[in-house]
Amino acid sequence: MRDPLASRRLMPTLERPQPVFARGQGSWLWDTDGRAYLDFSQGRGSNSLGHSPSVLVDALRHQAERLIQPGPALHTRATLDLAARLCQATASEQVQLCVDGAEALRGALALARKWGRLHRDGAAGILLAGSAPRGHALPEPGLVQLPYNDLDALEAAIRPDRVALVLAPVDAVDLVPATLDYLQGAARLCQAHGVLLILDETRTGIGRCGALLAEELYGVRADVLLLGSGLGGGLPLAALLARGNACCLEPGDCNEPQGGALVSAAGQAVLDSVLEPDFLVRVRRASDHLRDGLARVARRQGHGPLRGQGLLLGLPLIRQSAPAVVAAGLDEGLLLPPAQANCLRFTPALTISHGNIDEMLKRLARAFARCRVLAAEEV
Repeated sequence: MRDPLASRRLMPTLERPQPVFARGQGSWLWDTDGRAYLDFSQGRGSNSLGHSPSVLVDALRHQAERLIQPGPALHTRATLDLAARLCQATASEQVQLCVDGAEALRGALALARKWGRLHRDGAAGILLAGSAPRGHALPEPGLVQLPYNDLDALEAAIRPDRVALVLAPVDAVDLVPATLDYLQGAARLCQAHGVLLILDETRTGIGRCGALLAEELYGVRADVLLLGSGLGGGLPLAALLARGNACCLEPGDCNEPQGGALVSAAGQAVLDSVLEPDFLVRVRRASDHLRDGLARVARRQGHGPLRGQGLLLGLPLIRQSAPAVVAAGLDEGLLLPPAQANCLRFTPALTISHGNIDEMLKRLARAFARCRVLAAEEV
């Protein structure tokens, strides 16, 4: 017998909408009452291939029948295979598997400081350009936050005691992409001053921007890369990748490595899917279709301009509450990521169809209309 107070048994550390979801397929979720919802959040982009894709389900079933997790201190075939595949696909030398992007960032900071001891006379200061992403904020000594897309501020902040720059190709909070001049200029400054370039691709990597890595779109090569849970297709899997002499971590330098056989099998399935011929071409086409549709909505509603790249898009609102539109969208059977005060976010599955994009735009228009009616009633 189900507990009628079950939702209250969870500690209220996160606000969740009322529907209780029972199953999902692709871009759709169904609640326990059988109502369908079009999901343009996908776990804030973690579900790269959508809900319960057959390739991921089959990989998990096959691996679970053989080995799930013998412990992080032991090698597994699945983990070694994923490590080799990741390094090959990203032209990296070493990888550490993590639970999430925050853990990958902690590992990157430990790596940078170890590198500073080895190569920069103990330099330990780290520059962070733009907004600290949710779950990644590390209020610790030596972490200096800089404005985004400001090359002059970055150049002024580089000093002998600072060893690395952490930079996301798309700002984590505002969804403003790095300009080409800024990111390429940042890469040149890091190289000229012997500073590690750490690209935080926890939101932009694994095909989200229409390339396996967003760095490819800018023609730069980072020393260290961070990948988020998009690698695991929604399972708790992320990665820290190192290149060249940035490969300096040894046992005891940072937290115990995570990632077992089961999540590694998921990572292989996702990576293999994203690297299939034409997969990224389809992502770029879907991005163009979504961007065009959102631009039309923005013009009609008096909002915009759009932000972001690929299938990581934001729609700034003018004189309207984004959380209110998200709530109205839920009433229309549309799931959107939790919003900033004035910006809607869209992180659909990389496999999203043009038809589902068109359906989302219809539901979004109804959500805006619903908000206008509620606003008029309050006057």
